[in-house]
Amino acid sequence: MDDVARIAKVSTSTVSHVLNGTRKVSPATVRAVEAAIQELGYIPNTLARSLARSTSNTIGVAISALSNHYFSETVHAIETECAKHGIMMLYVDTRDDPEQELRAVRALHHRRVDGILLAPSADPQHLALEYLRANEIPAVLVDRLVAQGFDQVGVENKKSSQDLVSHLIEHGHKRIALISGSPGLTTTDERIEGYRAALDAAGLRFDPALLVSGESSSEPARLATRQLLTLAVPPTAIMAANNLMTIGAMHALRDAKVDVPEQIALVGFDDFDWADFFIPRLTVMAQPVKELGTRAVKLLMKRIEAPEGKKQTVRLAPTLRVRNSCGCL
Repeated sequence: MDDVARIAKVSTSTVSHVLNGTRKVSPATVRAVEAAIQELGYIPNTLARSLARSTSNTIGVAISALSNHYFSETVHAIETECAKHGIMMLYVDTRDDPEQELRAVRALHHRRVDGILLAPSADPQHLALEYLRANEIPAVLVDRLVAQGFDQVGVENKKSSQDLVSHLIEHGHKRIALISGSPGLTTTDERIEGYRAALDAAGLRFDPALLVSGESSSEPARLATRQLLTLAVPPTAIMAANNLMTIGAMHALRDAKVDVPEQIALVGFDDFDWADFFIPRLTVMAQPVKELGTRAVKLLMKRIEAPEGKKQTVRLAPTLRVRNSCGCL
């Protein structure tokens, strides 16, 4: 580093600021330092720096992203925000399995990450959360807000679901079904609460036969939709509580030759790239994925810098994107 400073004609501390991004440095100075680094073939000793500062400049992300486009987008948003701050991201897929989730958190901890972003599974024992607490690991819960004592970032599920169902009610629908997510997830519970709140506000009776579980996946949602279609009085509208379940519902309706929205209206929670290209185009409640990832990283950075202090819960508002699967347009 001394040699780099000498060639670039700057102080050693300036070289350090350029390498670590710890202070704003003029573009000309950055270029001079980078040129000196290239000339010398200098490679910063990341391990030595992390030991000296007791940090690794790395965060861990434990999310089940491979099976769900929404979480894949969330991880991408997290990675983008990390890159802005010069932070390396280590990712482990939890597969929404409590045992794998605990293994993932342990593995990230053993690799000396500075903190962890976690989308908790439906684990009634909260083993991963207890591990984070016991080891005093800075952590932020993402999407699924399940526990006090952690910073958390998610969306406003109840009101958003209520608004989505109310939109169907405004179209005259009175028999509205909900394909809910996996049991035990807070997002599942909150979206069911919003569904029932919309029915109550409109003076509509809740029919347990119209609430079916799609287990947050496409195939169970397809089977759940088939079950709804066999009812003596089928629903006139369906809300699917995530993107995969929306696709499963569409498959079942197509297979049954049910026209959407002429015979049954369909709306979903989560937007995705091709939702606007389906026939009919899908009306959805779009979650602010980029903002979710950005806020999660910033909260974690703040918690790493100041481990003590009051924990924050951030709720972000989704956006209703009206297309024509609900009967609009």
